Amino acid sequence: MIEFKILKNSKKSWARLGILKTEHGVVETPCLVPVATQAVVKTLDSREVKETKTQILIANTFHLHLKPGEKIIEAAGGLHKFMNWQGSLMTDSGGFQVFSLGFGKDFNVGKILKYFPGQNTEIIKKSRQPKFLKITQDGVYFQSPLDGRKLFLGPKKAIKIQEQLGADIIFAFDECTAPLTSFEYAKKSLERTHKWAKICLENKRSKQAIFGIVQGSRFKELRQESAKFINSLGFDGFGIGGDLGQSKKTMKKILNWTIPYLEKSKPRHLLGIGYLEDIENIIKSGIDLFDCTVPTHYGRRGVAFTGLGDLKLQQAKFLRNKNPIDRNCKCFVCQNYTRGYISHLIRAKEITGMKLVTFHNLYFFNTFVEEIRKKIKEGKI
Repeated sequence: MIEFKILKNSKKSWARLGILKTEHGVVETPCLVPVATQAVVKTLDSREVKETKTQILIANTFHLHLKPGEKIIEAAGGLHKFMNWQGSLMTDSGGFQVFSLGFGKDFNVGKILKYFPGQNTEIIKKSRQPKFLKITQDGVYFQSPLDGRKLFLGPKKAIKIQEQLGADIIFAFDECTAPLTSFEYAKKSLERTHKWAKICLENKRSKQAIFGIVQGSRFKELRQESAKFINSLGFDGFGIGGDLGQSKKTMKKILNWTIPYLEKSKPRHLLGIGYLEDIENIIKSGIDLFDCTVPTHYGRRGVAFTGLGDLKLQQAKFLRNKNPIDRNCKCFVCQNYTRGYISHLIRAKEITGMKLVTFHNLYFFNTFVEEIRKKIKEGKI
């Protein structure tokens, strides 16, 4: 189980400082939750991840079910021992893959539409099904991205897998909607998610904390209905999931519709959002935890984040640059390596280059959030 204590509520916004205690450590909130999809933050080992100031990770239930399988991880002593991670851990439920391998794949869209150019009309009607999976009242039939075999994941199975994986915090199984969803489809989807939330609670046997997920797409009526319903079920915390509309302005509205209906004493996690420019705004909206692949995904592509903007280190102009990535950063990368050297590694497609930028980005993001915690404490946010 977990303990969550609010240390300070901001007088200027809905931001708050907190302490989240799990069996494996103490997490200061607000907090970034880096993504360890397959029980690893790509290019880094667990010791290195800890050195980036990371407090808690989230691993992916769907992908770990595919490989190596939850039975192997359970036999190894659970995820913490399997990946030698001493800190706190979350696992998602697999609900995001309902979106990413479904309508997200069909229409090449993300959780916020503006990031993915394309159609911006409501084209997902009530009875529509994705091309590569089938969504039913009992769960979702997937086609394995590894070998094409059919897989089923529903609320009972998602909970059982997560119990075998053994993270400190697990999530209820849900359907993550796409931003092209019509109201009729979103309402039908929400009914499924609410049904699955109750089944997840009924079938959980472990002492792990479980978060329920608020859905409802970009529709105020549905978001508020979902927040009230999920809040009433007795979850240990809340996830805010699904698509977040057509712009970041819509995302802020969705959070403002949702947060007031969630129990104040419980932690709130925003699923899958965390661009640098988003972080302060979502924290001001009352978010305690948020997971995002941005620092690691961009890092592997040679994009480094700094206080003066991002650097595309694969560009040849950096090869003769003797400066660190960021003069004000205290991470070991900025203390020991130049932009020129890292640019060479990235251009040569050396794994070490990806590792160095990933490490810096995580350290930079965690320091950025650390500074926001300080501002909340000092009454500046």
